[in-house]
Amino acid sequence: MIFGFVGLFVLTKILGKTQMNQITPFDFIAAVAAGELFGNALFDPEAGIPHIAVAIITWGILMLVIEKLTQKFKRTRGLLEGKPSVIISRGEIQYKDMKVNKMDFNQLMHQLRANNVFSLSEVDYAIIEADGSLSVLKKSAYQTPTRDDLKLQEQPNPLPVSFILDGEIIEDNVINSGKTLDWLKQEIKKQGFDAAADVAYAEWTPSKGLFTRAYH
Repeated sequence: MIFGFVGLFVLTKILGKTQMNQITPFDFIAAVAAGELFGNALFDPEAGIPHIAVAIITWGILMLVIEKLTQKFKRTRGLLEGKPSVIISRGEIQYKDMKVNKMDFNQLMHQLRANNVFSLSEVDYAIIEADGSLSVLKKSAYQTPTRDDLKLQEQPNPLPVSFILDGEIIEDNVINSGKTLDWLKQEIKKQGFDAAADVAYAEWTPSKGLFTRAYH
């Protein structure tokens, strides 16, 4: 059991994060098959460590081969990973593509609402991605204006850095941001906290300073 767990952990690291966040139909089927394969090997009293190792290594090699094929030969991507399909183009619904992707209007509207679109009249383009998600481009009249649209000067947009998580100070983040632990302790006291342990979450940005949240 322990060996199987370690083997699966190593396999997921080798295959990379894209296997987790970009699940195509092929990836889903492969994951189900892998679970069945490893499950049978783990709970079969006659299967020892060599059998589990062979199953994990063989499956890992096959998945890596498929991944390399899709990277090197573009023509295989459509077959193994699927292709995006445009179901709304210039505001017009592509009914044939909806049928090909087995999508009805209830599913389409659900996906649009998930993209903060509540009317088909707002949509310029909509594309079903290979993993089944819907990407939406609104018509210009319904898009949020940008600083460039308003002719405003561009401003820096630094990434917030977490300083405290669940009452614990992330010392590396504080130091790498050019701050000190003493500075952080003084700042949280200014915001009404006795110690870092009382802070559920704290983040810092140069423009907004320290943002904190207490336990409720």
